[in-house]
Amino acid sequence: MITPVILCGGSGTRLWPLSRKSYPKQFAPFIGDQSLFQASAARLSGAQYDAPVVVTANDFRFTAVQQLQETGIDPGAVLIEPEGRDTGPAILAAALHLAQSDPQTLMLVAPSDHVIPDKAAFDAAVAAAIPAARSGKLVTFGIKPDRPETGYGYLALDAIPPTESTPLALKGFVEKPDADHAAQMLADGRYLWNAGIFLFAVETILAGYQTRCPDMYQAVQKAVAQSETDLGFLRLAPEPWAEAPAISIDYAVMEKADNLAVVPFDGSWSDLGDWAAVWRETQTDGLALAGPATAIDCTNSMLRSEVGTQAIVGIGLHDIIAIAMPDAVLVTHKDRAQDVKKAVAILTEKAAPQATRFPKDHRPWGWFESLAIADRFQVKRIVVKAGGTLSLQSHHHRSEHWIVVQGTAKVTLGDTVQLLSENQSVYIPLGAVHRLENPGKLPMVLIEVQTGAYLGEDDIIRYEDIYARD
Repeated sequence: MITPVILCGGSGTRLWPLSRKSYPKQFAPFIGDQSLFQASAARLSGAQYDAPVVVTANDFRFTAVQQLQETGIDPGAVLIEPEGRDTGPAILAAALHLAQSDPQTLMLVAPSDHVIPDKAAFDAAVAAAIPAARSGKLVTFGIKPDRPETGYGYLALDAIPPTESTPLALKGFVEKPDADHAAQMLADGRYLWNAGIFLFAVETILAGYQTRCPDMYQAVQKAVAQSETDLGFLRLAPEPWAEAPAISIDYAVMEKADNLAVVPFDGSWSDLGDWAAVWRETQTDGLALAGPATAIDCTNSMLRSEVGTQAIVGIGLHDIIAIAMPDAVLVTHKDRAQDVKKAVAILTEKAAPQATRFPKDHRPWGWFESLAIADRFQVKRIVVKAGGTLSLQSHHHRSEHWIVVQGTAKVTLGDTVQLLSENQSVYIPLGAVHRLENPGKLPMVLIEVQTGAYLGEDDIIRYEDIYARD
């Protein structure tokens, strides 16, 4: 059995506005109905795989578990990083966790945001890598390039790889090249894209960390040893974790190792690093349309609306990407897709909420979105999943009026508990202690009207919370 280790702590700023700091790209459905994280977990499941280990950030712990459950997958463990330190410490923490039960187990490390449509071909490549990993090799997977890509690092081989997947000796790593160098490597045929996917035995990678970055090893070992269990999550200890350098596994171990092997993968693959990559994966005859989108005399373009009631129309466009969200619209030339991160940086400097906050605010009990906001009032739609329970709370600065429009709500107001069905309402006075629950088996939806001098999300005093939030 192979234990998948899924890394899902990134932010994906190049895919703004659909990907944001509060809800990054791995949890969004860019292709099909599943999120990238769900598709990755499904790909890393089956007869040869054990339950996955997930490494993520605190803010995404409930989202990760919920999306796995929706896919019918239970995680073996969910490790919570106190802060992002790149892939080096994250993979080491997963290896140290697995070593507690079986240091000889094979771990397959994969990002949560890659697109690999052919699961059977990927499984075959993994199977081909197993003997090398069992023999003490650190196996990486290389993608046969189909264009002179400047956004990826490359793996150099001694010879042109064969068609079938088989472990080969790795000559070295090549940093992201310029356009001319990328074209030369494509023509040469002895270079593969570095996919950032690895297979190795736990004891092998731990030996690599101990030899090549002992300071990181000691810091992360302490973080794992001092970790605490919280609602089934494993929280790594923050103080020793902060001592670990923020560095990728490539720089920390792989580029210094002498026991490397690479398995070429000839199937379709994308790291979905920008909107141009999404266009390549979703276009038909040069056009990629999603949602209520209409293209008139457009070529090599993407038109995408993330709101069912918001139509987007393009006329006479060529090489243009246009993404419409409820609170932000992106329009860029396809060749400038990598520069979207610059727009996010500028919006962040302006303190624009659109830079980091997703329109739907996802919580462990469900989600909410603002429908209208003005001076002294706000209207929200709140969706509580089956069995979801908001914290017992009160507010200093606002009162609330709840109107149930779908399902049944269980409302605690002071010492009173009542059930409200569709088209019933309740008023929550300023300062009143209250709680909202969904006792049903289907999602419950209500409209909330807030009035008051201050309507920020930080105006919450929590008295009880089943999700152990502060």
